[in-house]
Amino acid sequence: MKRWSRLLKIIWVVSQYRLDLLAGRPALPWAVRTLLLFGPWRLFPHRGLGRGERLRRTLEELGPVFIKFGQVLSTRRDLLPEDIADELAKLQDDVPPFPGQTAIAIVEEALGAPLAELFAEFNSTPIASASVAQVHAATLNSGERAVVKVVRPGIEAVIRQDLALLFILARLIRRYLADGYRLRPTEVVADYETTILDELDLQREAANTSQLKRNCAPRGLVHVPEVYWDYTRRNVFVMERIEGIPVTDVAQLQALGADLKLLAERGVDIFFTQVFKDNFFHADMHPGNVLIDASDPADPTYIGIDCAIAGSLSDSDQYYLARNLLAIFQRDYRACAQLHVECGWVPAGTKVHEFESAMRAVCEPVFEKPISEISFGQLLIYLFQTARRFNMEVQPSLILLQKTLLNIEGMGRQLYPQLDLWSTAQPFLEQWLRERYSPQGLAERLRRNAPSWLERLPQLPEAFFANQQQARDLENQGQRQQRELERLQQCLRQGQRRRGRLLIAMLLFTGAVLTAWPEGMAILTQLPPLSWALIGVGVYLLWPGPKP
Repeated sequence: MKRWSRLLKIIWVVSQYRLDLLAGRPALPWAVRTLLLFGPWRLFPHRGLGRGERLRRTLEELGPVFIKFGQVLSTRRDLLPEDIADELAKLQDDVPPFPGQTAIAIVEEALGAPLAELFAEFNSTPIASASVAQVHAATLNSGERAVVKVVRPGIEAVIRQDLALLFILARLIRRYLADGYRLRPTEVVADYETTILDELDLQREAANTSQLKRNCAPRGLVHVPEVYWDYTRRNVFVMERIEGIPVTDVAQLQALGADLKLLAERGVDIFFTQVFKDNFFHADMHPGNVLIDASDPADPTYIGIDCAIAGSLSDSDQYYLARNLLAIFQRDYRACAQLHVECGWVPAGTKVHEFESAMRAVCEPVFEKPISEISFGQLLIYLFQTARRFNMEVQPSLILLQKTLLNIEGMGRQLYPQLDLWSTAQPFLEQWLRERYSPQGLAERLRRNAPSWLERLPQLPEAFFANQQQARDLENQGQRQQRELERLQQCLRQGQRRRGRLLIAMLLFTGAVLTAWPEGMAILTQLPPLSWALIGVGVYLLWPGPKP
């Protein structure tokens, strides 16, 4: 019953904002077109709003799950028209909080003790409220200032219910919207399902936070909160409270005299370091998750929070991604096309010269702009769109990477509009490749893999003989199959010979009957040449064996 009431509310809100106008009507079945033409939603005015704004307002009114979905969708600029992507990017986590007493009850149940025993102070009024959880300020008994993140009660049931409806909507979009197949709505919803269900597990977020802190601490360019594991459960996460300036508050940073050029370049450096050296990157770096510590304006640093979404790449993806990026920097489209085929991002049968030509057509107009005006993230989107024409499969890890790069580049240009991401990224990638294949790099990889290889070493003789036995078994199986094939062919030949003898017997019997019957002889002698020709064709077609 709840699902149906929720569905009715969705239909009502969608009708208010006339999202039916987004559908490509010529592609719709006549029954659907008729329903759209005479449906009650036509009573609602158009409101004079653009399609992107209508979609954004619809998601805002439908609540937390749809808001979060809009945020995730806004990162897929490779799939969306620009006006819709720009509007969805405006969605913010501005969700009404749930009561503080409810949060206290959840914390006490999760940690198994009264609040007074757990914290010296706990502010029941949340300092932030998002679609999945809300955050309260607290002080530990040991004196550390902390924040307590609490998952919304009952949100998982709501999320699963709305996900089921989103999958229904995605299938309808895929089937009836003009560009529905290209938008791949079911795959987008599936990605969103994984993302949002992972966000419900705060222990996963705590583990990501701990890993990122361990990776970032030696370099000192970004500060990640300390995790208080004794107070962390699946639905409660307690961490260090950090204060900073929102990365979007450029006016305050300028007033403090912060070095914005250095800050923007450090953001790029942090991104590439996490991707290629640490192979573990914060994949949700939108402005709401980034603060700035400008206590030393000449040496500003980042503060990273909300580490629920993190990404990593396989060794081969790291290597091919670095080679591809360098090929793009150098405008070596042939190498880029070959690398896409080598790493399996496009099918092996792809014609490299056609792929190269398509990439050149996309990239050359971009490279005609001044270097500071070229959006590297946007260029990656163009390349992925081009590769999709050649049946490139969606790589989830690369989509996360693309999304993160777009966020990093966007924040960097907001801080320092003249940011030259290329001059920062290219030397980094060249150095990383040199280190990867230097004697020291190869020795380090050998050292890292040596224990695993040594563990398998005693098994090599057994594996060798097992492979030999498997090869003999396969050879014997092939011989058996060959003998069976020969037997079947012999049976076929015997059957054909029997059919031939039967046909000859039938012809002889028919001739004997006709010649023994006086009128039959008269019929045979009076047959025209065409009849004899047709009889010959019939015998030829019935005769067993292959025909030319």
